[in-house]
Order: sequence, then structure tokens, then C-alpha cells
Amino acid sequence: MRISLIGQAAFGEAVLRALTGAGEQVVAVSSVPGTPERPDPLWAAAQAAGLPLFPTGDLKKPDVLARYSATEPDLCVMAFVTHILPESVLFAPKHGSIQYHPSLLPRHRGRSAINWAIRMGDATTGVTIFWVDRGIDTGPVLLQREVPIGPDDTVGSLYFDRLFPMGVEMIVESVRLVREGRAPRVAQDESQATYEPPADDSNSGITWSRPAQEVYDLVRGSNPQPGAHCILYDTKVRIFDCTLTRFDDPEQTGGTLRTGAGEFPAGPGSILAADDERIDIALLGGVLHARRLQRDGGKKLAAGDFAREMGIEVGDSFEDAR
Repeated sequence: MRISLIGQAAFGEAVLRALTGAGEQVVAVSSVPGTPERPDPLWAAAQAAGLPLFPTGDLKKPDVLARYSATEPDLCVMAFVTHILPESVLFAPKHGSIQYHPSLLPRHRGRSAINWAIRMGDATTGVTIFWVDRGIDTGPVLLQREVPIGPDDTVGSLYFDRLFPMGVEMIVESVRLVREGRAPRVAQDESQATYEPPADDSNSGITWSRPAQEVYDLVRGSNPQPGAHCILYDTKVRIFDCTLTRFDDPEQTGGTLRTGAGEFPAGPGSILAADDERIDIALLGGVLHARRLQRDGGKKLAAGDFAREMGIEVGDSFEDAR
């Protein structure tokens, strides 16, 4: 069976190597080129293997599409695709196209599925390989597997530790099932469907008065991208690596501030302590221990370096995102 692979980045490269390692016949690869200094990993791997190579963004051009179609794939495999592709690319192969999606479809359709699974407090997520149709992540399911979301997982840890390797294995298995004529087509249950927008600054702002777990889930569900943000000293700040201490009483704030003038209740967002390892921030029902932060225009810094850069003082407060 002749396979075209459309994808990018480390995941796309891993899928190419896994498919060829399994003896599958890859006849065309479409990816983003990157730059001469830093080519996309899939692009570079396909180029090194001497495979017919097409820029994904150019597949809408008639001459590029004609050369791509001349490779005559029987199945198109989509591994991390961010472009809108012509229907002639998706449906021309004899077996159509299959696609990787990092959620348990129909839950969390959309391109930020991992972010929203964590942000919404899901206990599990997974990988779905589905048959592409004309909707957004709506096609019949070919293969699906579940994984737990740990209480301290981030988008990065969940993807790289579980959803990435599982996805590569499932794509290889799915291609085999298609080749053997045993690939299922299970309709998605539309009554269970959710769709969320891309995770970006419009939905990644911290409101410190929200319950501690919600704040923590937002930060974890925005790490490493786009970074949950707030305001400190009139400067936009993003919080990345962190941990949470939870209180038994969900209404209890982060404790008290001790100053030369006495002890004062610490409202949500108040800075309780700062050292080289962490900046402790009061929450409603816990304390957030921020360990890596970034001011607008700056680099991601460890807590101590960030505190020195910003001139942080205990008793000051992070403010809600604007």
C-alpha cells in the first residue's frame, strides 16, 4: 500500500521513521520546510531519505498538487497538520485519509485538545486515530486508547511522555489495519461532542479569586504554550512550572503575611514567600508555588532569578490578567 505522510515537527519525523521501520511504503511526504539553519525535523528526514517532498502550504497550488497526486498514494496519513488542505488531497487516495488527534474524540475537538483536557480537570484523555471527513475532527473512529492525566501533568509532560509515543504506535497499527482491510469506522457520538478554541492569550488569563484547583489547572493547561498570564507591577507575566499545596478548606486563603507591623490575611494573588526555588502565591484553597516565570519581553527564568529581575517583595500581589 502506497502512503503519503503529511505532518511536521518531531512527531511527524517519528511517524515517518516508524512507518518505514515497519516496512510500509511511503511514496510522498508533505511538511513545512523550516529554515536552512533549522529545517523542520520531518522535512529534513524525508529529504535525507530521498522521498518526494512537498511544502504543505503549497498543496493548494495546481502544479504542486499535480506533482503530489502523481505519487498515487493509496492512503494519506496526517500527523500533526496545521494547514487547511484541499479535498483532492484528503479524499483522492483509494482509502482516503486518517488523522492523529490527542483526545478521546468526540471530546475536545480542535487544535488545543491537550490544553483543554487539563484546564477542564479531566481525569483521562487519550489518542484517537480517525477517518478524515469534511468536518473538524468529526470523522469515524478507527482506533482509540485512553491514558490518565496525572494531578501535576502539564501539556508538555502529557504530550511527550504519553500521547506522542502512543500516537506513533497507533498510527503504525492503524496503517496495518487499513492495509489488511480490517480498519473499523465507528461513528462519533455527537451528543458527547465538545469543541474548544485554540489556547491563546484570550483564554489563558489568571483570575486569582478562582478556586485554587482551577488556577492550577489553567497554569498546567497552558504550559509550555501559551503560558497562563497575569499582571505584576503593571507588567504582563506568564507562569509556567509550578506545584500546588491544597488546603482541606476550599475557602481558606493562602495564609497570613508576617511583617514588622504584624500579621495580615493574605488575599488571593498575594506573594507569601520568595526564594531561589519558588515564589509562593496565595490562592483560594491553597498556595501556588511558581518555579519558572517570564515577564513580557523577557526570558523564562527560575523563580529566584525572576524575583530579582522584578524586584519582588513579600506582601506584594499578582493581579488578574487584563
